Amino acid sequence: MNLDVILTPAELPRLSKLDLGRTACVVFDILRATSTFVTALRNGAAAIIPVSEISEALEIKRKQPRVLTAGERHGVKIRVKGKEFDFGNSPREFVPDKVKGRTIVSTTTNGTRALRACSHAKTVLAGAFLNLNATANFLRERKVETIMLVCAGTGENAALEDVLVAGALCEALARGTKEIVLSDSARLALSAFQQSSGDPTGMICKSENARRLLAIPELREDVEFCLRRDAIDLVAGMKRGKITVLRK
Repeated sequence: MNLDVILTPAELPRLSKLDLGRTACVVFDILRATSTFVTALRNGAAAIIPVSEISEALEIKRKQPRVLTAGERHGVKIRVKGKEFDFGNSPREFVPDKVKGRTIVSTTTNGTRALRACSHAKTVLAGAFLNLNATANFLRERKVETIMLVCAGTGENAALEDVLVAGALCEALARGTKEIVLSDSARLALSAFQQSSGDPTGMICKSENARRLLAIPELREDVEFCLRRDAIDLVAGMKRGKITVLRK
């Protein structure tokens, strides 16, 4: 098993040039897109359609009026021509009464862009601390030859929380096996996670994204929510442009 990590979104363009036909990509946008998608699926959403642009979301909504809209720009719920999207990007919004059986189209600053960049891979998973163990078990059982962990980041920069969760997954996959080859970037992520002594909460709370969310009263609880490890036992995967539950 070969394990690589994309540390910053500045590296995403090169994915389009790679042959990912035998690769499993795991995308992390811990604060908050992938955490939100995993939560929505756990609460009964039928599917999530990640798109890069607001215009794409609106076009899907026009063609499929029952689709719910979600997303953010600069952390805030999207408003277009005086109308808000149905949801922002807080996982706590996606409660069963609102999402059960529904398809949601979402656009976020970084997370959905990262997912779309991996769309030609053999397997694309939405990963989070929330479903880390389920994701690790799935990858082990599939005996994937190459795994690429994609950190969605902040703007064009690395996001500490995404690097740390990538390191946590590196540790989980390496545990109990010698048949794994880590790239330098995977070793960097693993080392960062190990420096947190397996409890990265304190480090993450000092990150750029966490500080921004903690400064907004209605969103501050999202940080603690998203950092709960293995609170959701499901695997979320993207096929034909839709994220659905691959395994519960």
